[in-house]
Amino acid sequence: MPCSRRARARLLLSLSAWAAAAASHAEPLTYAAALDLAARSAPSLQASAVKVDAARAASRAAGRLPDPRLSVGIDNFPISGPPSGRFDADDMTMSRIGVMQDVPNAARRRAEVAGATATIAVAQAEGAETQRRVRVATALAWIDLAYAERRLGTLDQLVGGLKDLWAAQPPSIASGASRPAAGLEPKRLQALFADRRSELVAAAQKARAELVRWTDDPAPTTSGEAPHYEIDPGALHAALERHPSLLTAEATERRAAADVDGARAARRPDWGVEVSYGRRDPMFGDMVSAGVTMSLPIFRATRQEPLVAARLADRNRARIEREARRRDLLAELDGGLADHRMHHDQWRRSVEVLVPTAEQRAHLELASYAAGRAGFDEVRMALTDLADAKLEALAREAMAARDGASLVLTYGSDQ
Repeated sequence: MPCSRRARARLLLSLSAWAAAAASHAEPLTYAAALDLAARSAPSLQASAVKVDAARAASRAAGRLPDPRLSVGIDNFPISGPPSGRFDADDMTMSRIGVMQDVPNAARRRAEVAGATATIAVAQAEGAETQRRVRVATALAWIDLAYAERRLGTLDQLVGGLKDLWAAQPPSIASGASRPAAGLEPKRLQALFADRRSELVAAAQKARAELVRWTDDPAPTTSGEAPHYEIDPGALHAALERHPSLLTAEATERRAAADVDGARAARRPDWGVEVSYGRRDPMFGDMVSAGVTMSLPIFRATRQEPLVAARLADRNRARIEREARRRDLLAELDGGLADHRMHHDQWRRSVEVLVPTAEQRAHLELASYAAGRAGFDEVRMALTDLADAKLEALAREAMAARDGASLVLTYGSDQ
């Protein structure tokens, strides 16, 4: 049944809106734009910001006096003798209302403030660490997608140029000079290149999925040049001490130290004050009471000292973990620098030696074939090896770019 004109109009309108929405997300992403978009849309960064806000909000209560307590009761109510059960028969019977205020010692309150401040520092350092992880993951996803797209384009172009060569039947086979099995080699080469294309398609899909994860762009594509960072090992080592992971460990240690101070403060007495008003029968008159309470930490060996020892152990553990994290970061940085030097050298050899050598070999084989000094199989293999060398050069360039981005964004200064 044909739809009405109004229904067709609504359908066209919805399709137009969908197309407009798709077009708005179809703009290719440059490397810098991808990093900026991830910084604004990654949920983990938003969660980190909320965690910092929560720590700051909680810190406003640190070191404050606890809430006062209201006390209501009846004092000296007779339950035996002639005045039993009567409110107005004894001059000491009264209804009472009072306010009680506990006053923890100053050392305990200072420890609470120090702990709250350290908790804010921990949340901020963890947020900076999360920001670095997001930047690194976004950068690597963009680089992987960009080079997968470039390698796919290069592969399709090279395979397109080799198809006729692979399909051609060598004259030596037709004449019987070569074995018929040699004619199967093109099929093997086509299958190998098809495998490589499948791997590149899968790599592009995975990189695109990662980029969607961080940027929230539903169908990202890349544009612009890939980043090539200058690696300065000395600067990276110098910036290591301000790495967010170490700052998190330092703030955690400060929080553990505040816990130690809090446990030690429990050795000191806490105070409390109470004021109450007692109402009696009018013939006897009302009364006011005031008093002070004080805790007596007299069993330190079995109460306070074990807690102090536990908090000291926690602080020592935090210090040891910070040193372990520093060594881990140093080892990871040195290992990453070694990988970068290897991948960069391999890439330069591809560009400066392997690809030019494959091109020269292909030209020489073509010349030899034209002069009748080389066979068709040699020419085909030379051109196939040239295509393989160009693809490998792109793969090595991608590895060098990944290493540079990972090193600078992970270990470099945020400045």
